[in-house]
Amino acid sequence: MGVGGIRDVITSSAMEYAQGKVMNDVGTAMLSKSLDLQESQGAQLTKMMEMSVNPAVGGNFDMSV
Repeated sequence: MGVGGIRDVITSSAMEYAQGKVMNDVGTAMLSKSLDLQESQGAQLTKMMEMSVNPAVGGNFDMSV
């Protein structure tokens, strides 16, 4: 293998590494968004369940001066 062949292998390996890094970064970003969505849905579910157990709590606010 000549110098040109080695250069091609190195170039090819660098491109594959960069593509792999981009795919990894995209996957990490998607997982982060998915986690944010799950946390939001969990909070909404918790609030809904609390309201079903005690529907009157927090629903009215009486204040006298």
